[in-house]
Amino acid sequence: MNRANPVSGRAPDRLQGDARAGIDIGVPVNVALIALVVLVAAIELVGIALLLRHTCTAALALIVPIVLLTPTHWGLIHEAIHGQLLPARAANENTGRALSILLALPFDAVRFGHLMHHRFTREPYDQPDVHQPGKRRWLMRLRYFVMLCGGFYLTEVLTHCAAFLPVRLTQRLLGDSFNAGGEYSDEIHRRFIDFAASERRRKQIRRDFAATVVIYGAAFALYGRWWPVLLLTCYLRGVWISLADNMPHYGVELDQPGRARNFTLAPAWRTVVMNHHLHCLHHLHPTLPWSALPRLAANAQDADDASTMIDGGGYFSGLLRQFRGLNHSSSNASTGAASR
Repeated sequence: MNRANPVSGRAPDRLQGDARAGIDIGVPVNVALIALVVLVAAIELVGIALLLRHTCTAALALIVPIVLLTPTHWGLIHEAIHGQLLPARAANENTGRALSILLALPFDAVRFGHLMHHRFTREPYDQPDVHQPGKRRWLMRLRYFVMLCGGFYLTEVLTHCAAFLPVRLTQRLLGDSFNAGGEYSDEIHRRFIDFAASERRRKQIRRDFAATVVIYGAAFALYGRWWPVLLLTCYLRGVWISLADNMPHYGVELDQPGRARNFTLAPAWRTVVMNHHLHCLHHLHPTLPWSALPRLAANAQDADDASTMIDGGGYFSGLLRQFRGLNHSSSNASTGAASR
């Protein structure tokens, strides 16, 4: 059985090398998907507004495909975070940043948070679905369901604000928020504090925020009296992002490979979610592009690798399963991984 280090997310060298062989970033497909989500964003921010201003209320139906393509939009940002969207580093980062702005997200903060999630998966600070001893259960339940129903996305959007606060205040707030204990608590705390102190990143986040305000300010102005339609669309997209964020890790024990699950999903949906249903494989092989995961799954299944086990059931069932609420803390939740 092949095991990865659950904290680092790295796969064994042999499997990682085999998986890498002959695999390149699928640039034509990625470019096509980028064009698609930019078109969808243009329809969301401009197209629907123009149609509604001409009394074409049938345009409200466009909200459905816009929301359904949210995981594709986020998936492209995710590929940019891992350096797998486009071959050239500058093009990869600039495109990821532009796509993030179209979702009102601060690329640098989202990238940092996501890479921390990979490095410290399911450490105490990264267990939104686990009831932490000593904390009021009703308050944790309330916070959990708020985050699940769009609060996670809203939190990421509001991260822009941290770049406008005094550094020491930001560091104190982050220190209180990411001080959940565990074996790696000091390192996690230090990394967040260092990120908050980076003036280069703070300036970039402020620039991204300015671009976001201009784009969305113009969009809301264009919608006029129909502005609640745009707000609703943004909220529904945020709900999808919030639901999908922790879904592959919901209730996962710390000794499970990758600290994540794989799910079944109909072929028609796999490109839409950019193979997010193979999330355990992604955590074991985070440097592989999304398009490589199905082939890796097939090869690893032939090798009887536990990382390909579909232990999460159906993908959409997994999204809904989170509404069962908080889980009890794992026995090894504060002692680190069982296998390294």
